[in-house]
Formats: sequence, C-alpha cells, structure tokens
Amino acid sequence: MSVELLQRARAGDRDAFAGLVAPYRGELAVHCYRMLGSFQDAQDAVQETLLSAWLGLAGFEGRSSVRTWLHRIATNRCLNLLRSSARRPATAPPLPAPPPEPTHLGEVPWLQPYPDALLEGLPDEAPGPEVRYESREAISLAFVTAVQLLPPNQRAVLILRDVFGYRASETADLLGLTEDAVTSALRRARATMDAARSPGPPPPAAGGPEERALLDRFVAAFTDLDVDALVALMTDDAWVRMPPLPFEYRGREAVRQFFTAIRSHLRRIDHLVPVRANGQPAWGEYLRDPVTGGLHLAGIIVIDVAGDLICEITRFETTIAHHFGLPRTLD
Repeated sequence: MSVELLQRARAGDRDAFAGLVAPYRGELAVHCYRMLGSFQDAQDAVQETLLSAWLGLAGFEGRSSVRTWLHRIATNRCLNLLRSSARRPATAPPLPAPPPEPTHLGEVPWLQPYPDALLEGLPDEAPGPEVRYESREAISLAFVTAVQLLPPNQRAVLILRDVFGYRASETADLLGLTEDAVTSALRRARATMDAARSPGPPPPAAGGPEERALLDRFVAAFTDLDVDALVALMTDDAWVRMPPLPFEYRGREAVRQFFTAIRSHLRRIDHLVPVRANGQPAWGEYLRDPVTGGLHLAGIIVIDVAGDLICEITRFETTIAHHFGLPRTLD
C-alpha cells in the first residue's frame, strides 16, 4: 500500500484513490461474480463497493491491507444484495419446440459467463495459506453454479476461506461473525460443494493439439446439428444447460432426447466465433439472416471438458456479448 497515495486520497484526490484501488478492481469483480453468479450484477457490485470505499476512506485505519479492506466491503455488499433478493430479473425466450422432460429444473437462471480476457493480470497469491480450490476450478461454471445454491453466509465463508485462503479468525472479522459460526458455516458449505462436485480427468492443455482436435469435432457436430456425433463427444453424465431457461438435461440419453426434439425446429448454425469464458472454451453463435444474408449473433456457447470428452454444454443469451468482443452482426 502506498502511504502517499492513501494520504492524497484521504485529502480528496480522486486520482490517488483510483491508483490505490486499481490493482484490486479485477479481483473484486471476480469475487463479486462468484458471490452473485451474474456478470452484470458483479459489475454493479464493484462500482458500489468502490463508491462505499471512497465515502468511507476516512474510517480506514490501515490495520489491514487495502486489499482485505476492499474484500470486506465487497463481500458485505454482495451479502446485502443476496439477502434483499434484489436479483436482476431473468427473461427466458421460448424454445423453438416443446422440450422433453428435463432431468430437473435449473435453479440458477441468473447465471452468466465471465470473459477470460478480464481474468488476465489477476494476482496469483492468496491472502492466506488455506486455499482449497485451484484458480481454474474456482472460476469454472460448475463451481460458480454450485456456489449459487449455498445460503449467503455459507457462500461468503466458503469463498473467503477456500478460495482466498483467509484464516477462520480473519473470515470472522471480515463478516462480523464468531469463529464458531464461521467453522459451522464452512463445514456445511463444504459438504454441499463436495456432493455437487463430479471429479473427472483433467482437461487437455488450453490451446494444445488435444484440445484443438476435440473442439474441431465439436464445432463440426454442433454446426451440422449432428445429434449422434455430438452425443458421442460427451461423457456419460454430461450436462446441457440454457440459462435463463429453466431446463437442464443430464446424461447422454437425456441430451440425445433434447437435441433430437428441437433439431428439426432449429436453423442451421452458420458460424461459431471462438472466445473463452470461465477458463473454458466458448463461442459466439451466429445465424444467417434469410433476408439480408448477414450473420447475427444468437447466443454464447460454453463447454467444459473432462479428459477427451465434453462434460457440459451451457448456452447463454447475448446480453453481455460485447464484453467478449463479439459483434452483433458479421458480414
């Protein structure tokens, strides 16, 4: 922490305050995203966190680092949002055909992807030694989805303890809880997360030949709407999700039934533009306009990979496509 920056910021220098918090903005955004599951809600929460920090700067006594102080404000801001149930309303456009019976109804309709480009430059070190989740797993869609099903306090405790590595005493101080309450919340949160985890072989190296070969096969099957080829690329317990639509399908047979039911009602996918989201392969999905002949963006597809197979396909709406550098139309 720069003492000079802090002194200037306390004197009302906005540029000094911007310099003081700049190293932590990206990390705060990811933290709020893990807490809230929505990229847009996380961006709003970061802005509110920084405003609160600016207004409360006189009360910062320097007993903790600026980073920890910001974590405290951001976490409690997210908890307030969660407890008020002031979630961004999810709009769910209808499917082109009646879907088959889902494996179960999705419980996280507000879920959005997180652009990998915004993950660059984040600090590698954690505040404490007790990290349990590797950085890749802690930003994955599977992790973020599972975290959304935890009660707010359990969610905050799990992220502070197992993702950031804060000690129990530090977490209790950040949240205004007792250490016993933190320990109890963490025990219940870990049990829920362990039950939700589906350990499998690690994915191939990003950008490596094994990943490229698998992704090429997926693109060919997906753009051709070849159900057999698509299902053949998936693990036995693979998931298909489509937030904010509430339908989720698990397992090859359920996935086959879903794609078969909607295949004849779908237009051909003319082009996929590769991007990355949540540390995972992703694409912008483009369809050709039958009138103008141009390509227009129809969705964002994110997959997760286990070994040499796909274990999850998630299709999102285009709400935050510009954050991925995806244009609305292509010639």
